Amino acid sequence: MSELSKTAAHALEAYGGVTLWRQAQWLEASVSVRGLAFTLKQRPFFRRASLRVAVPYCWSRLQPIGRQPHIAGVLDGPGVYLEDQEGQRVAERVQARSAFPSMRRHVRWDDLDMAYFANYAFWNYLTLPALLLSDAVHWKEAAPGVLDALFPDSLPTHCRRQRFHFDQDTGLLRQHDYTAEIIGGFARAAHVIEAHATQGGLRFPSRRRVTPRAPSGRPLAGPTLIAIDVHALRVDVA
Repeated sequence: MSELSKTAAHALEAYGGVTLWRQAQWLEASVSVRGLAFTLKQRPFFRRASLRVAVPYCWSRLQPIGRQPHIAGVLDGPGVYLEDQEGQRVAERVQARSAFPSMRRHVRWDDLDMAYFANYAFWNYLTLPALLLSDAVHWKEAAPGVLDALFPDSLPTHCRRQRFHFDQDTGLLRQHDYTAEIIGGFARAAHVIEAHATQGGLRFPSRRRVTPRAPSGRPLAGPTLIAIDVHALRVDVA
């Protein structure tokens, strides 16, 4: 692994330290999500949904994924599937991203669409401290407190080039800039961290709000495309 930049090292320290994120295996979280993006795709909001994320590789499980409380959506690398309460797969899409875009998806997402989008997004958001240590992602310090990331094609994510803004005093994430390409090239987002919480000695972003991003890079006042509340978060280590 290449040497950490000053900003990356500060961020890792703020979120629990290098040792924790090198040893982290699983994340467990309770999340609620709402916003205009859900309404436009005719999706129900998430209300204290259960989330389980693998840290070393791209796997995430979110339940419920839709209106049936016993159905979970699971991301496994490039593929996605739905499973019932017995763990049986009831639907599957092997190359999930190839399904986007399509005429139907401009106006409505099904459970597999939502399972892909929500799970890869949460995997990226919640594993960020570990991603700073990843050889798969190329990190560059664009300015003090600002990191540019180039993601490989092998990782499901919003877009290949993204920017992260960290507070220079605390090391905590303030804003994450990206384009949600599966929604459209116009979906230039400013993902703002409005609050952090601490649980079991671990600090994490607890309130996130996503709005359109102005050409200047500043977040617009609205509309709120996605609002995320993380009610609880736990990290399991090896």
